Amino acid sequence: MSRIGKLPIQLPQGVQLTLADGVITVKGPKGTLTQKARPEVVIEVKDNHVLVSRADDSNASNAYHGLYRQLVNNMVEGVSKGFSKQLVINGVGYRADLKGNVLVLTLGYSTIIEYMIPKGIEITTDGPTKIKISGIDKQQVGQVSAEIRGLRGPEPYKGKGIKYDTEVIRRKVGKTGGKK
Repeated sequence: MSRIGKLPIQLPQGVQLTLADGVITVKGPKGTLTQKARPEVVIEVKDNHVLVSRADDSNASNAYHGLYRQLVNNMVEGVSKGFSKQLVINGVGYRADLKGNVLVLTLGYSTIIEYMIPKGIEITTDGPTKIKISGIDKQQVGQVSAEIRGLRGPEPYKGKGIKYDTEVIRRKVGKTGGKK
């Protein structure tokens, strides 16, 4: 039995979960999210709680049990509170600017990088070196922040590049003018 899968999910006030034709729909104050349900997992709503259980004792049911419990929990949390990640830009001349629906990044390359902001994601800049990415879909927020970070990942010698605000970069010692 999955330890995560058997935990009930509390539905906050203003959040509704419906299950119709194998599709889970969660509506809340921030928006609506949908997810296809697998036949290996049974999802029930009882007394403002969501219970996820296995349909049988197969290996597939066991694998999907904890996964779908966490997916539903992330949907409920997303439509009620939302998710956000923060990126920090380090480097001389490295900066980010927001122009409408485009994030303009100057990252030390010969060209300026323009990143189109996808639907459902909100990006704000807190000065030229801080980027905040927020939205209701946890997977999409993580994917967008990983794509932006991947444009110029942090390097270990000077720490230049884009990193998460909680990320710790292990610094390396550069070359030394060693004696022979």
